[in-house]
Amino acid sequence: MNSIVLDASALLAVLNGEAGADKLTPQLLSASTSSTVNLAEVHGKLVDRGLSLRDAWEATLSPVGEVAPFTAEHARITGSLIAQTCALGLSLGDRACLALGLALKAPVYTADRSWKNLKLGVRIHVIR
Repeated sequence: MNSIVLDASALLAVLNGEAGADKLTPQLLSASTSSTVNLAEVHGKLVDRGLSLRDAWEATLSPVGEVAPFTAEHARITGSLIAQTCALGLSLGDRACLALGLALKAPVYTADRSWKNLKLGVRIHVIR
């Protein structure tokens, strides 16, 4: 199976057992990649909820098959997405996720329904 990209909302859905998490099967998760930007976002949310730094980091990494460093190329793509995504209020983390999907030519999985109408040249799967 080819790689898929998970955004922070998809990771949190899996970790919290939220609606749509069941769409991210073990097979998909084993082929998943997530940007270090999105991992930082998830880690911060788990720490904010009271998990220890270590437990939060281990939980953050647990569903992800591969960690992708945020590169200069990803930064360039992320910045270039602002015009197409600002009306939807996408964050830096959201755009970093999309940039990774574009760079890898891999589908992106999110729990954010507003992404459904994006036409960026990468397939977007909304899990709920």
